[in-house]
Order: sequence, then structure tokens, then C-alpha cells
Amino acid sequence: MRKKFLIWTLIIYLTYTLGVLLYLFVLHDPGVPQAAEGSAADPAQFLGTREAEEIREYATLRHLLYLLTLPVEWLIYTGVLVFGLAYTLKKAAFSKLPLYVFFLSGLVWVLTLPVSYAGRRLSLSYDVSVEPFSKWLQDHIISFSLDTLLMITAALVLYRLIRMSAQRWWLYAWLLLVPFLAFFMYIQPVLIDPLYNEFDRLSDSQLEERILSLAGGSGVPADRVYVVDKSEETNALNAYVNGIGDNLRIVLWDTTLRSLEEEEVLFIMAHEIGHYVKNHLLKSLFGALAGSFIGLYLLYRLLPVLLHRFGSSFRIKGTGDIASLPLILLLVSLLSFLAQPVEMAVSRQAERAADEYALEQTGDPDAAVGAFQEMIRHGKSDVHPPALIKYLRYGHPTMLERIRKAEE
Repeated sequence: MRKKFLIWTLIIYLTYTLGVLLYLFVLHDPGVPQAAEGSAADPAQFLGTREAEEIREYATLRHLLYLLTLPVEWLIYTGVLVFGLAYTLKKAAFSKLPLYVFFLSGLVWVLTLPVSYAGRRLSLSYDVSVEPFSKWLQDHIISFSLDTLLMITAALVLYRLIRMSAQRWWLYAWLLLVPFLAFFMYIQPVLIDPLYNEFDRLSDSQLEERILSLAGGSGVPADRVYVVDKSEETNALNAYVNGIGDNLRIVLWDTTLRSLEEEEVLFIMAHEIGHYVKNHLLKSLFGALAGSFIGLYLLYRLLPVLLHRFGSSFRIKGTGDIASLPLILLLVSLLSFLAQPVEMAVSRQAERAADEYALEQTGDPDAAVGAFQEMIRHGKSDVHPPALIKYLRYGHPTMLERIRKAEE
């Protein structure tokens, strides 16, 4: 079985790689459609020739890296199962679930670290990232620590529920997920985000007053605007409104503040405020809960079938055996991937609505176009990405679509 796994993995991955190369370098036209030539969305109108070419190169390489590394996590979990490492790690952890989760998480983290590093090197070489290695590694260690603690907690609860109720564990797990996700959204701005970056109050009191006036007129309960020091990591531009209740925060990246004109900043903030006004944060929470309900039910149905077929080969005794965790994580990852196009489509619709709201509130399409063009320049954003990349990765409309909408 192990030899067959290696042979077929190699054959399938090489075939997949050839398909990716053909799609990106032969079938996809990286230029803008003919109808958009000469418009404000055409990079030739606001970028130099070399700069536009550099953005196309970076975007293509970034898409290539994403597609080629997409199956890596699935291959790791499958390899752990096929080569009996699920059982080996269980023995090494003395059948203690927290230690088992730590070993498994550590293995996956180490094996996927080169993928993350390759992405960092690519961003550095095109001046999108400016993050020192020490900061990059620190952030990855923080993420690993938080993710592992969450996974240990989730695994302890999940296996307890499985042993309590073999038929209803998925439903009980979902019911516990509801308050957890809401609580996480509440604490993220004040407890999680500051672990990665420093947040200060916007020093430009006049600009803060204009932003808060815009927010207050839209019913956003904020009394200050925060600036986060993203310039030590990236040249890209962004802003956001996150959190719920009295922990809601309006946040500007310092790169955005430094690179855009005041009217362009106001448009960006009006867009983010639009998410709050249109309840996109709560809708996102409800969407996550609906998706997790379906996902947990499918997991409940699929696990016994796969364990009946492969359980003895993987040396897993049953659903309640902690050695089944790699299989659970593999299925969760695959189900999440299958749901991704739907999630991205819903997100793009929300972003369109936020753009429309910002255009209505500011009445300044020139500021919108200017902001989008600077986001392209500083973040090396692909104006017209391949359709497959758009449907899999783009939670926003493409820059071509956003600029054309503002022009209209």
C-alpha cells in the first residue's frame, strides 16, 4: 500500500503540475480584456512599463506557488495515515491527547514551513514584503502556539463528545461552536491581534474626526481610529473594521495612511464601515456556523465509512481512537476546500456592496479609482487574475471589476 501510495502520488502530482503550468502560461492571457484597454483599470494608464511587467510576473509566480502547494497539507495527513505515523505518534505521546496533538501539529508545521518561507522569499524579491526573518518566524511561532492550543481544546472536547454519544457528537460539537465563534470575534481585536502588531491611536486628529463623523453617521459605535504598524511587514495597503460589541475597532494600516491621499483614505474607511452597516460581520458569523453545521454532519457520515475501509491499514481502532485525528483533519481540510468557492463568491458579493456603499457615502469615484490603483501598485495586485484563482482565492472582486464599477 505504501509503495502504491508513493507511485500514484508522484504520477498524479506530476500530471497536476503539468496542468497548472499549461493553465497559467498557455491558456491564461495575463492582459486586461480588450474592452478595458485604455480605461483606469488598464495598468498601462497608471503604471510604467517595467512596473506593470513586474506586477504580472509576481502575480503569475504567486498563483503558481499557490496551486503547486495547494495539496501539500492533504499529502502530509494522507502520508501520516498510510505510513502508520498516526499510530506511532500515539505511542510516542503515551496515548495522551494533548501531547499527541502537539506532536502532530509540530510535524505539520515543520513540513509546511518551507512553503511559507517560499512565499516570503517571493514577496521579498518583489518588494511586497519587507518583514525581517526574525519577525516572520516570531509570527509563525505565535500562530503555531495559538493554533495548537485551540486544536488541543477542540480535540479534547470532540473526543469526549464522540465517546459520550456516537450518534449526536457532531450536533453537540456544533452547538458548542456557536458561542465559541461569537466569543472569538469579540476578543480578537483586543487579545489576539495585538500579539502580532502594535496598535496606536491615529495621530492626525482632523482625519480621525472625519472618519469618526463618517462612522457615527452610519451608526458605527466607535470613539477612536487605530493605526497598526504593518509597514514593518509589508508595502501592501489595507484597513478593516472588526470585532463586535464594545470591542469593535476601526483600523488603518500605516502603509495606507502613508501612501494615500486623505480623500482616498476616507473612501477606504467608508468601504470598511459599509461592512458594519450592512451587517457583513454578523452574516459572516452566521455563514461560518451554517458551513460548520454541514461540515460536521458530513464528517460524522464519512468517518465511519473510511475507517471501515482503511482503519485496520491505518491502525486506527475507531472514531473514538485519538489516532483518527489526522483523518479528521484531512477531511476537514478537504471539505473546507470544496466549500471555498462558495465562501469566496459570498465574500465578493459583500465586498461589492461595501464598495457601492462607500461610493454613495463619499460621492467621490475618483478617490475610489485612485485608492485601487495605489493598492495595485503597492501590493503588486493582479488586475485580471485567472478565473480559477479568482473563484478559489479572491474574497474581493478583481481590481479590474472594482475600478470599472467606480468609473461607471
